[in-house]
Amino acid sequence: MQSSDSDGVVQASGTPLGSLFSQVGGLRFKREKVPARTSGAIRIVVPRDIGHDGSLAAPDPTSSWVVPPDSLPRLEAGDMIATEVLAADGSIRAAVVTEADLPAVASDSVLVLRSHEPLDPGYVRWVLAFLRSSDLRAIAIGTVGIVRVKRSDLVNLEIPPLNDALAAALDDLAIVRERMSDWQRAATQLLQSAFRDRNVVQARERIIASGQTLRLRVEAATQLDEFGYIIRTRFPFPIAARWREVEVRMSAGEPKEAYEAVLATAEILCGYSALIVAALAREAGIELSSVRAIREKLAGGRTGPGFGEWVAVLEEIVSGRKRRTLPAEHPLHEFGSLLSGSETVAARKRLYDQRNAVAHHRGPDHVELPAALSSAHADLSKLLDRARFLADLRLAYFTDVRWDQLLGSATVDYRSMMGDHPVVPTNIMSSSRNDLEPDSLYLIDREHGLHLLRPFLIGRPCPRCRNWSTFHVDQVPRSGAVLKSLDHSHTLPDAAVGVSLSAVGLI
Repeated sequence: MQSSDSDGVVQASGTPLGSLFSQVGGLRFKREKVPARTSGAIRIVVPRDIGHDGSLAAPDPTSSWVVPPDSLPRLEAGDMIATEVLAADGSIRAAVVTEADLPAVASDSVLVLRSHEPLDPGYVRWVLAFLRSSDLRAIAIGTVGIVRVKRSDLVNLEIPPLNDALAAALDDLAIVRERMSDWQRAATQLLQSAFRDRNVVQARERIIASGQTLRLRVEAATQLDEFGYIIRTRFPFPIAARWREVEVRMSAGEPKEAYEAVLATAEILCGYSALIVAALAREAGIELSSVRAIREKLAGGRTGPGFGEWVAVLEEIVSGRKRRTLPAEHPLHEFGSLLSGSETVAARKRLYDQRNAVAHHRGPDHVELPAALSSAHADLSKLLDRARFLADLRLAYFTDVRWDQLLGSATVDYRSMMGDHPVVPTNIMSSSRNDLEPDSLYLIDREHGLHLLRPFLIGRPCPRCRNWSTFHVDQVPRSGAVLKSLDHSHTLPDAAVGVSLSAVGLI
């Protein structure tokens, strides 16, 4: 089926390839090749010109040229071209023709697909990805040597449906690839200019100055291969700040403090995730018995939720039954994977037991400590690795919201509380929602959806250390609620928060 958006652009999904594209197969011709400079000569695109990355190579001295008759169809911008011969894994290489590739014609060993109507660029990328990654041996002919796509069967090839979340992910990857290609082109141009200066000293100075930004980009990208760097710079502030202390204590050779920091980080990772789950579940209308257990504990007025309660929330959301009505892109699905898997569960249990042992003064002695620290650090790393998705779910503190009734749009000033420091610049975004509130924490998901976290998580300056901090309700005595920071465990009395806690069923 096909549907058109407001601009008349077709968005197709789940349809045979032949219903979207015409002229499946190569544009066949048998003409004598001519030199590139011959009047009227245009390039012949052959299979080797189609790259594995979906690009079409520029003409080079080995390219072939032909003066085609008027009856021979030329390639057009937007045509999808692909190799006819299958790779060892059954896939083919495919690319989209651009204006820069023209004029050109395809050889008879190149498949050419021309869409009946304009297709959404995201869907075109989806078709390309499908062709490049699918095993097409079921529609191939030839068993020895070269195996080719059977053109008559290609038209019936079913293209899987594409949803908005997957389309957004493909768009992000396309942007990343283009940005990296730009960097590569800049580096190539700089290398090619190395000997344009007659003075070697001047050449060196120019290359160092011009290449500084490129070198810094590569250095920053290389650091992302270090998982600790990702946690420090891309994880939500409460977790990143705790991890920073782990690294500092371990690098300083302080095993006792490092061990305690590792266990605290594990608890805060589970605590932060559980509080997000509670907020998202309430928003989605999902009732969690583990949240009711937290409410009952708070009703006692003496102790608040801890490691055990956080784990209970995360374990409850592991069940797909709780999430079966949610769309595939909903962030609760990713939280549901955090404590799944036998190795992850075992690591969490060991950390939980070690945390309890320390809390009851049964921790390892100085002889056992090095081995205990090594084991706990490895287990924490397993949990953090399962929580990589947190780097894509932004914790944002909305400092101001201005609604324009005429435009039907809100302008939001916010601070992205990601990384290990609470002092970050203010950003601006727009939203069509008129129910956003200032001075509150929100979760921004991959599809830019906004999820209110108040009062499960509350952001405000800590009166004790004066740092901006993330708080959760810890106790509810008769005098009013007491909040506790995830970042440093300082507490903050707040009687006024009781109304919102009651509204979400925490008290």
